[in-house]
Amino acid sequence: MKAKEAHQLSDEEIAVNLRDARDAIFNLRFQNAQGALERTSEIRARKREIARLLTIARERELAADRKDG
Repeated sequence: MKAKEAHQLSDEEIAVNLRDARDAIFNLRFQNAQGALERTSEIRARKREIARLLTIARERELAADRKDG
């Protein structure tokens, strides 16, 4: 998922995608440990997706705080 696509998601959709990405990276790590993972680059891609989603969620949180304050 690109940043532009992630910015268009609602807060609930970001939370769902974040949970899915964390579940996926958990499974990918197990596959990697067992030697069954063919594309190890997938782990890095999921880490970046998690970071991207967390960044967008934090930006929205800070923007909401500015409006309240």
